[in-house]
Amino acid sequence: QVRLVESGGGLVQAGGSLRLSCAASGRTFSRNSMAWFRQAPGKEREFVAAIHWRGGDTLYADSVKGRFTISRDPANNTMYLQMNSLKPEDTAVYYCAASYAGFSVARAAYDYWGQGAQVTVSS
Repeated sequence: QVRLVESGGGLVQAGGSLRLSCAASGRTFSRNSMAWFRQAPGKEREFVAAIHWRGGDTLYADSVKGRFTISRDPANNTMYLQMNSLKPEDTAVYYCAASYAGFSVARAAYDYWGQGAQVTVSS
């Protein structure tokens, strides 16, 4: 029904920047919010940032606030995560998610997920 595809991951040195993209396709017209989560090896998947699709309101995890910026382009049905001042602890697989409900920090609130994009930050 909804397909999400992440892109833009890669390897970067600490202090550098990357921009992740999430392209949505399929039956996306009733989507209310989208978000980024990440999962490091041996750890639980954790919330990174979320955006309300129509209003543009945003939420950020404390660990990334001030460094990461979530945005969306409705014309292209694409969400972005601009990551600046990257730290080694940001290393993880980053997942795009979409929800029919209001935006949330909870994994269970999201109905669709992308396949993930690897982000590796070296010291």
